Amino acid sequence: MELEWRDLAFHREIGAVIEALDSAQFWTRLTRALERYVAFDNWVALRFTPGEAPLVCAESPTPDGAVDAMFQDYLAALYQLDPFYIAATDKPASGFVTLADVAPDNFSMTEYYQRYFRKNIVGDEVHFNYMIDARHTLAFSLGATQRYGERDLAVLALCAPWVIALLRQRLPYETFDSALLPPQFGETLTDSATPTQLPTDTPADTPAYAARFAQVASASGRAALTAREVEVAMLTLSGFSTRAIAEKLAISFETVRAHKKHIYTKLNVNSQSELFALFYDAGRQGG
Repeated sequence: MELEWRDLAFHREIGAVIEALDSAQFWTRLTRALERYVAFDNWVALRFTPGEAPLVCAESPTPDGAVDAMFQDYLAALYQLDPFYIAATDKPASGFVTLADVAPDNFSMTEYYQRYFRKNIVGDEVHFNYMIDARHTLAFSLGATQRYGERDLAVLALCAPWVIALLRQRLPYETFDSALLPPQFGETLTDSATPTQLPTDTPADTPAYAARFAQVASASGRAALTAREVEVAMLTLSGFSTRAIAEKLAISFETVRAHKKHIYTKLNVNSQSELFALFYDAGRQGG
């Protein structure tokens, strides 16, 4: 077996990653090993759990060392519109995942894409996912300002088996501190640091976004959204077209249209942009 100098460098990098499995340098060394072969601009390692904000293992530093405000918005609520989060919590599985694999048909037209994804990640994103169990997934994300080319995706897919194996080996050394998370939109804080009160008939286990919609409907004196209407609202904000929602929920196209009409009436909005503002802007201002 003959090895070129590039092969030797690769083996040295992998050795350094394995050596760092139990140290704080693991994620940095893993990214260095990958960036020899594919260019990317940001990275983050997260644990996804259905109905809960992602927990951060590690993330790429900002140029000035400041807190990334947009990423804090993601952790506070926008993760609920993230196609990678939705896919990982809806149908968890280990593997290499591209944006094209998980993005809904209208993703690029959503407010989430225009106001967060395009500004924060800009071009493209891929994930290496390790399914911990039925409720938890360890996700390692690589974001790029440009679209990944066919060669890039082929190289990353080729690396996936050993990257995912390393994620599995790394897991016992990770700690997840939910106390570091920003307030969720269902837990908006007032100036006195006291959670705002949701309508008294809101179930205790209501997801943050459903609680937010319930709060808005109650404040305007309108009926609360039904569980199905909340589901349709979130799928709409995530980028699913009316037809895609109908297929996903196994209901008719006209039924979805009726749900959307009821949602807009109850929340007193006239567009997806206004619906997004209720979900995002109002909650953000109260944080």
